[in-house]
This record gives sequence, structure tokens and C-alpha cells, in this order.
Amino acid sequence: MATAILDLEMSQLPPEITVEERYSKALVLIRLHGKPIGQALLSVVGGRIERAQLQEILMNAAGENLWKNWLYDALAWDERGPLQAMPIATVAVCTRDRPEDLRRCLEALMQLPDDGQEYLVIDNCPATDATKELVKNYPQVRYVREEVLGSSAARNRALREAKHEFVAFTDDDAAPDQNWLRSLLWNFSDPRVMCVTGLVMPLELETEAQEWFERYSPHGRGFERRIFDGAHCNPLIVAPVGVSASMALRESSIDSIGLFDEALGAGTPTVGGEDCELFARILRASYRIVYDPRALSWHRHRRTWEELQKTLQGYGIGVYAFWTRLFVVNREFSVPMLALSWLWYIQIPELIASLRRQPDSIPSDLLLAQLRGCISGRKAYFVSRKWLQKIKE
Repeated sequence: MATAILDLEMSQLPPEITVEERYSKALVLIRLHGKPIGQALLSVVGGRIERAQLQEILMNAAGENLWKNWLYDALAWDERGPLQAMPIATVAVCTRDRPEDLRRCLEALMQLPDDGQEYLVIDNCPATDATKELVKNYPQVRYVREEVLGSSAARNRALREAKHEFVAFTDDDAAPDQNWLRSLLWNFSDPRVMCVTGLVMPLELETEAQEWFERYSPHGRGFERRIFDGAHCNPLIVAPVGVSASMALRESSIDSIGLFDEALGAGTPTVGGEDCELFARILRASYRIVYDPRALSWHRHRRTWEELQKTLQGYGIGVYAFWTRLFVVNREFSVPMLALSWLWYIQIPELIASLRRQPDSIPSDLLLAQLRGCISGRKAYFVSRKWLQKIKE
């Protein structure tokens, strides 16, 4: 059965929660005075959850984070430091032939507080004019068409078109929270911060495929703010950093570290890996990336099993293509050990557990889809470089 998505404020819990009876579970985002501090998975019987039961479960799920944030609020202390003035940003949505998803995204963006931000929609090599026609309904949004196929080409076009120093990216299948942009930008008060990422929660869990995506490969990276400093952490391990569905960049950093690698990303033979590669380059240059759960966005996961298999295979291709670039271009000779460690300590044990049908093990067809992607990822990077050179001739 499907899982209801609930967004609840701990300081104002209602006497009772009701959901449609078709839901057997509820995934709750727990907030304290608006700040996301945890999540909980609840069983639902008869479509009702009473407050006494709910409060105890949510407090246990939030754990120490609840009391830590309560203390921060009582002391009026903000771990991000003081903010002199809210920066002005460009908000960019890169899209390709998904007008219904894009409509939801734009509706969410229109609910953001008006701090003077600019909105861009980068239409990446579209097959129809549906996106262009949709954007006409949003006078605040500037439409730009990019003819080079690939999410990296679209992101680079957004960086070139942007009028402001900070560029916030969201995916067309995401719906940012009202405080998303301000939360991203606050973290740039430290001049060493070149990138900020945020929390991504599921918009819906209506199908088995969406349930398994959230269990196996969630976009969220927890409810603690983290600072990744390239001088003090391994710049090649970027999975904890976050995802590009909720991300902002300091545009001046592009002058020193370069644009996205257009041989990586959706729409190219590598399928993905472009955000990981940029994160690694930022950290290798000894800059900082901040992950802040206040910068919340809601993501619509793929709904069918076939789409999920394709997505996980694409993740495998993207990771190995990214690692191949590090090995070939950046001469990072520790990359084979990263790949071997992932295989030996994570992928093989997961596959063995699945084949033995152990409780809560991951379906083997999903694991095998990812492994197929990993096997083809190295070659995909070289194919993509030749493909990119050809289409730009």
C-alpha cells in the first residue's frame, strides 16, 4: 500500500491526524519552528493517528536533534552565523519535455518570498514547444533554449545567463519549500563556501517503485548541517554532500574551478555524475560545500518499476563515468580502490542478502541494474566525450 507524506510542526501538533484509508503508513517530516529536524515512519490504522501516540513517536525519532534545536532557539543562536543582508540570486530550472513536472516546480517557486531573485527556465534541446508555451504563463520567468543536449550544457547556459553572483538550481521534478532559497543563500556568508546543498524529501510515495527508491537511494542527507572542507576531507567521497535537485553555486567560483563537464549528466551517454564531479572539483580546490537541511525541496520519484531500474542503472553509469574522469583527467589514482571498496563492502553483500531473500533485502533486479550501469560507466565517459565533440563541430 501507499505511504502518506506529512509535514508536521512539533510545537503545533493537531489533536488528530487523518489520512485517506488507502494509506497503511505515513512518512512524517518533523519540524521545530519551521526547521526540519527529523523524519518518522508511522503505521496508520483506519486513516487516523492520535496526538498522544504521534507526539511520542516524533520525539523519539527526532532524538537529540529536537533538544539541540530547542536550545538553539531559546538562546537565539544560529549555527550559520550572522547575515548582513540577504544576497540576490538567480534561480534556474533545467528541463526537457516534462511540462507537467515543470508546472508544479514553477508554482512552488512562485511561492518563494520576493527578494529580487531572477528566474530562468533552460529548455534543453526540446522536441516540442510545450515548455515555451507553459513559461508564457509566468511573466517573472525568463525562457532560454539550449540546443546542446545534456543537463551539464543546460546548467552551464544558466550560469552564463545569470545576472547575479549566486545561482540556485532545482530540478523540474522538484518543488522547493518556501524557505528553500533563503536557506541556501544564508550559508554563503562564509566567503570560502562555493556551493550549498539542501535536504530533499519525497513528494509522494504512491507506488512500490517510489517506496523502494526512497529506501535504497534517497536524496536526503540527514537533518544535521554539515560543512565539507576540501582541506580536511577526502574530496573524492562526495555522496554525503547532497544532490543537484537542491543546490546553489557562487558564480565567481566558476572562474577558478571551471564549468560543469558537458560529457557528464542526463541526456549524454554517461546519464549522470555531473554534480558529483563538480563537488569533487570544488573540494579538491580546498573550498567548502555546506549541506543545510533548512534548504528543503520535495522530489517526485519515478513512479514505475521500469523507470526505477533505468534510474539506478543510470546512477551506476554516472558514478563510474565520474570516477573515470577523475582517473583520466585529474590523475586521481586512488579511484580504483574506491570502486573496489564499493563493490566489496556494499554491492556484493547487498546482492548476497537479496539472493538469500533476507528480510528487508533490496530486490536483486535493482541491484543488478545498478551493477550493469557500473560495468558500462567507464566506457560511457569516453563515448560521451567523442559524442560531445561531434555535436559541437
